[in-house]
Amino acid sequence: MNRTKGDEEEYWNSSKFKAFTFDDEDDELSQLKESKRAVNSLRDFVDDDDDDDLERVSWSGEPVGSISWSIKETAGNSGSNHEREQLKSRNSFSYAQLPKPASTYSLSSFFRGRTRPGSFQSLSDALSDTPAKSYAPELGRPKGEYRDYSNDWSPSDTVRRLRKGKVCSLERFRSLQDKLQLLEEAVSMHDGNVITAVLIFLKRTLSKEILFRELEVRQVALRHLIHFLKEIGDQKLLLDLFRFLDRTEELALSHYREHLNIQDPDKRKEFLKTCIGLPFSAEDSAHIQDHYTLLERQIIIEANDRHLESAGQTEIFRKHPRKASILNMPLVTTLFYSCFYHYTEAEGTFSSPVNLKKTFKIPDKQYVLTALAARAKLRAWHDVDALFTTKNWLGYTKKRAPVGFHRVVEILHKNSAPVQILQEYVNLVEDVDTKLNLATKFKCHDVVIDTYRDLKDRQQLLAYRSKVDKGSAEEEKIDAILNSSQIRWKN
Repeated sequence: MNRTKGDEEEYWNSSKFKAFTFDDEDDELSQLKESKRAVNSLRDFVDDDDDDDLERVSWSGEPVGSISWSIKETAGNSGSNHEREQLKSRNSFSYAQLPKPASTYSLSSFFRGRTRPGSFQSLSDALSDTPAKSYAPELGRPKGEYRDYSNDWSPSDTVRRLRKGKVCSLERFRSLQDKLQLLEEAVSMHDGNVITAVLIFLKRTLSKEILFRELEVRQVALRHLIHFLKEIGDQKLLLDLFRFLDRTEELALSHYREHLNIQDPDKRKEFLKTCIGLPFSAEDSAHIQDHYTLLERQIIIEANDRHLESAGQTEIFRKHPRKASILNMPLVTTLFYSCFYHYTEAEGTFSSPVNLKKTFKIPDKQYVLTALAARAKLRAWHDVDALFTTKNWLGYTKKRAPVGFHRVVEILHKNSAPVQILQEYVNLVEDVDTKLNLATKFKCHDVVIDTYRDLKDRQQLLAYRSKVDKGSAEEEKIDAILNSSQIRWKN
C-alpha cells in the first residue's frame, strides 16, 4: 500500500465527527450516515491486495478479531438492530409530534445520564420506551395539596373535606370541645357517612361514659351510633349504651339477638330461658316464650326421629328419608314436618300436629294449608278428603274449608293430583268464572261441560266441543247434551 506522508497526516488529524453543541439536533439517523461515510472513506486508503499485511483496528483502538472486540461487536450489533427499529418507528411520525422536552430532560440529565465515560444520553434515548432511571429533579406538588395532611383545618373545613371524600386527619382535635364541635359540624351537614366517620373517631378517643353522656343530648348522632353498632355487631357496647340510656325494652331485644351467635341447640335453649324474664313488651314476651318452647320441642322430636331413622323400623322414614334436621326451624316448617312424619299421632305427643296447633295457637287457615301440602306431597288423598269433610248434627257430611277451594285446587295440582280428585274440588269453587278458568286450565272436561249445561249456553258448549279429542267420551257427552230436547237453551 502506497500512501504519502501528507495523506497520512491528514487522515490521522481529521475526523468526521463534530463536537457536541447545544444547537445540534440529536438525530441518530444522521450520525449513522456520517459514520457510514467515514467507514467507506477508509477504503480509499486501504488496498484490497494488502489485506493480509494490514492490521485492522476498531474505533476503540482494539485489533479487529480480538476477544474483546468480538464481545463488543456482538453487543453492538444487537443494540444497532434495536436502534434501527426505533428509528423506523420514529420516522413514520413528523418531528412536530414528538413531545416537547420538559424539565425531566434538563441540562443536568445530559451530564448525569452518561451511558459510558465520554458519551452523553441523547434525546432519543431519553424518549425511548426502555425504562431508565430519571436523574432530573421532579416538579414539586402544589402547596395546596400538602394542606390535605396539615393540621390547620378548622372543624367546618375538615367536615367539608370529609364530605368530598378527601384524606383528612382528625387526630389534631384533642380537646373535648374540639371533638364535640367537629361532631356538631358533621350533623349540620346532614351526611350520614361523615357523621359515622366522626363517631368512630369519638368512640376510639373518648371513654364510654363521656361518649354516652354527650350523645344523650344529640339524638341524631345517637341514632347513627346505635345503627352503626348494630351493623358491626358490637353487642357489648350496644348493651352498655341502652343500659346507660335506661332503654329497657331495647336492651332486652339487643340481648335476645345474641342467641343468633349460639350454634349448640341446648346452649341456645338455656340462653332463651334467661331472656324470658327480661323487660319485653307483652307481645314480645309471648314470642320469646314460644321460641323457647318450640326449640325445646324440636330437640325432643329430633332426638326421637334420629333414633327411629337409624333403626330403620318405621316405614315413613324408610320411604322418605329426612333431608335436614328440624332444629332451629320456623314454626310453619316444624308443623309441615310434623304433618309429614307424625300426622296420625295422638294429641298427647310433642310431635303431633294437633298438639302443635293448640300449643302455639296456629290459625285454622294456616294449619289446613300446611297439612294439605304435606299430605298431598305424600299422595295421601284419603287424608286430604278427611281434612275438608265435616258432619252436621243430623249426620250429613259436607266439605268445608277455611280457605277458598281455588287454593286447594292449585295445591293439589302442584302435587300432581289425579284429574278425578281435581274435578271434585273444582266443583266446590263457588264463583262460576273462577271454576271455568280452573277447569279449563287443568283439563277438567266434565266440570266445563256440566257448567255450560247448567248455564244453558249452547254457543260455549259448541265452542268447547272443538277443543276436546274427536271420538272421546267428552265429545259424546257434549253431543248428547246438545241433542237433548229437555234443555231450553239461551242462544
